[in-house]
Amino acid sequence: MLFCSSVFLFVFFPLCLALYYLVPRKLKNFVLLVFSLVFYAWGEPKYVIIMILSITVAYITGLFADTKKYKKNGVLKGRIAMITAIVWNLGFLFFFKYTNLFIDTANSLGGFGIKPLEVVLPIGISFYSFQTLSYVIDVYKGEVRAQKNILNLATYVALFPQLIAGPIVRYQTIEEQLTDRRESFALFSDGVKRFTYGLAKKMILANTAGALFDELSAMNNSELSVAAAWLGIIAYTFQIFFDFSGYSDMAIGLGKMFGFEFLENFDYPYISTSITEFWRRWHISLSTWFRDYVYIPLGGNRKGRGRQIVNIMIVWALTGFWHGASWNFMGWGVYFGILLLLEKFIWGKALLKAPKVLQHIYAMFFVVIGWALFAFDDSEKLVNNLKNMFFANGLPVINDMTVSKLLGFMVTFAVLVIASTPLCRWAGEKIKKKSVLAFDMIQMISIPLLLTLSVAYIVSSTYNPFLYFRF
Repeated sequence: MLFCSSVFLFVFFPLCLALYYLVPRKLKNFVLLVFSLVFYAWGEPKYVIIMILSITVAYITGLFADTKKYKKNGVLKGRIAMITAIVWNLGFLFFFKYTNLFIDTANSLGGFGIKPLEVVLPIGISFYSFQTLSYVIDVYKGEVRAQKNILNLATYVALFPQLIAGPIVRYQTIEEQLTDRRESFALFSDGVKRFTYGLAKKMILANTAGALFDELSAMNNSELSVAAAWLGIIAYTFQIFFDFSGYSDMAIGLGKMFGFEFLENFDYPYISTSITEFWRRWHISLSTWFRDYVYIPLGGNRKGRGRQIVNIMIVWALTGFWHGASWNFMGWGVYFGILLLLEKFIWGKALLKAPKVLQHIYAMFFVVIGWALFAFDDSEKLVNNLKNMFFANGLPVINDMTVSKLLGFMVTFAVLVIASTPLCRWAGEKIKKKSVLAFDMIQMISIPLLLTLSVAYIVSSTYNPFLYFRF
């Protein structure tokens, strides 16, 4: 089930919301858990068992990991519990997500003829595996105490607003909210606004950009030009941002409606002036997770430059691999790892001296190329597209089809560019300073309008992909 579906908007969510606010406080987490399990089971009911098992393992290993602080032999028991949680979560993630990749790779390289497993990737497994894993590790490190109430822990793991595509919510950030949150009209109102903005990003902006990318990427080389190849990847660049950040906005907004405050996951990444800055602004919850649970435990930058380089490359290879069971994701991660190393040790200081506009062009040039690596999990299509982009297939620089697309999408691209910057927020703050009434009137008009348009797109459109749903 997706947030941008009729079933969710008109049946599931209204029913969940109504029951949540009708029941007494002691039953609110129970209502959220039941609806979260239904939400998760909508696509593939049998995989709810895996989630319940993961919750149970996290609960038990969390209790044992907590013995480090207050029982005899607690350190050993805690370490065993933490290792058990790591093996369980990574084992299931590897089995479901990567087994067939390695079977296919072995077959293609060695001709072994191994039959792929008939398994379907459980939705959201990459997210909730990381959440349960971070919970046990934090308990072992003494940063939080183990949750004694399995209902509260299950609610944290299964909470449907952030279940299938994040953000990755750390237990310590919502520990108190699980038992002591207070809903309010102001928080609910903010949640509605945030959800509406996210839904509009997804349905109006991301889907429009995605339709153009799909159309161009499906064309034969005889119809394309170099400019069209770049136009397609630029469209994908906007699609993946508005798709994923829109989903994060919807998740944060839904959380607010139930009294939760999730951390931000995006901070206008396309205004970045370096690759380093880009990754401080893009998918913040994933970047900080790998920093805290992989990079720092490996030694970070504390053991010399050589070890730091190795640590960075390990982190970025894993980051790429986390995104999907295809080698192009690994290449995408390594690509960004190399760029980050080059900025850190080779040209970072020189880049800071360049004009801001050149810094921004530099950053976006390499980000767009990165999305070209990310967009195609078929190696033949990936190589062909890169050749098209860099004049290696003999295509014309531009042709009539490209001009037609540029003219037809000129206004759309202007809106995409503006919406990916803080310009609208800045304008809103300026208006609010001058007149709160004018600001409120604009919101009273824009929120219902955006919601109506988004719902119209949902009802009428057959094109409604969600890119991060598969991760």
